[in-house]
Amino acid sequence: MAPSTYNRPVEDVPYFSPQHATSPGTVIDRKNGQKIPTLFTPLTIRGMTLRNRTIVAPMCQYSTAEAGPNVGALTPYHISTLGHYALKGAALTFIEATGVQPNGRISPNCPGLWSDSQIPGVKAVADFIHSQQGLCGIQLAHAGRKASTVPPFIASKFKKPSVRADSSVGGWPNDVVGPSGGEAFIWDGKASSDPEGGFWAPRELSSRDIDVLVQSWVEAAIRAVKAGVDCIEIHGAHGYLIGQFLSPVTNQRSDKYGGSFENRTRLLIDIIRALRSVIPESMPLFLRLSSTEWLEDTEVGKKYGSWDVASTIKLAKIVSELGVDFLDVSSGGNHPEQRINMFRSKDYQTRIAAQIRKELRASGSGMLVGAVGLITEAEQARGIVEDPTGNVQDANGSTIKQEAETAKAITEASDKQEPMADAILVARQFMREPEWVLRVAWQLGVNVAWPSQFDRVRFPKL
Repeated sequence: MAPSTYNRPVEDVPYFSPQHATSPGTVIDRKNGQKIPTLFTPLTIRGMTLRNRTIVAPMCQYSTAEAGPNVGALTPYHISTLGHYALKGAALTFIEATGVQPNGRISPNCPGLWSDSQIPGVKAVADFIHSQQGLCGIQLAHAGRKASTVPPFIASKFKKPSVRADSSVGGWPNDVVGPSGGEAFIWDGKASSDPEGGFWAPRELSSRDIDVLVQSWVEAAIRAVKAGVDCIEIHGAHGYLIGQFLSPVTNQRSDKYGGSFENRTRLLIDIIRALRSVIPESMPLFLRLSSTEWLEDTEVGKKYGSWDVASTIKLAKIVSELGVDFLDVSSGGNHPEQRINMFRSKDYQTRIAAQIRKELRASGSGMLVGAVGLITEAEQARGIVEDPTGNVQDANGSTIKQEAETAKAITEASDKQEPMADAILVARQFMREPEWVLRVAWQLGVNVAWPSQFDRVRFPKL
């Protein structure tokens, strides 16, 4: 049959968008006998199938209104940025940390999903990503004691890592919350009276507050489903509220939510059970955890104990049984005394992800594991990939070749070892290069589909 000259549109979107012949980022023109890297093979998670193994990690953009009828609602800016990643081949694109309550936002300019009025913004992003044959996820979150700060690009004008957001800029200084409260639990350790301080003192959540909080997660998840997202991630990492409950350093409660491992994990487990009961059976549930808070060798860690890799492995086995399908492994962020430089430490998160995955498989769990963080660093790439390519490094100390080989190695099994992770989550590099998936495929010698409108400028076919 002769090809049609009709420019077929995507259905069910209120504007014209051409239907791609093949989903961007999907392997085409496979050579005879060519072994396709696992990175470019599909991955099915419940009722969702990724076209490749690259996921856009949630990235805060601080670009929603802090007040008025559109407070916390996503805008065309988010369609433009997130949609571009899907257009250029990312399999699954996550909407950034989205507050389940107004005081759960990191900043007044972070998005939320505590109101039905915020559903259309999420739906518009999901619809566009779907029109590019990609998948859309959303990360539901509560910032806890790290809430009510100004966007970092505003804080940088004051030459500070963090600046408190007061009511004059939409902040909520009197409604910052945590598992434990008072001046002793301010994140940066600087008193409320200290003008150099960047955070507010939290108040301790009551048992009633916690009940309401769990219900807020449920209602936000229901709204996310109505908006058409494909999966939901619970944010339990980076020192935000769930991570604060997990850590004995920040959780010094004496009730059923504090003290023992069982008690400190209770809030998260309650949220997981509640979400799994209201979202579709076919919808995957992701969980992001800080695998360690890097406090084992600090005075505060020695005094109170800390959340570490062993704790994460123990929790991972539990949540796997509760219906979490994918563990997104990160680390740090809960305390300023953490003892690691995450921008210079070679392949630390990838190795931890591999350790967790190995332990899960040994226990009989099939929960998938994702590796996240800093794969573009040249030192990290050399540590993961046994590939003395001799590539000339650019000014940032990395090359796309190293990035490609690193991404390939993380997800590849061999005769000697299991893969380090089942998928990779990439953040900042997508902001620098939205076409990162296409560039990685080209470097690895894999022909993948490009978006129809960009096919004439694609890299030379291999």
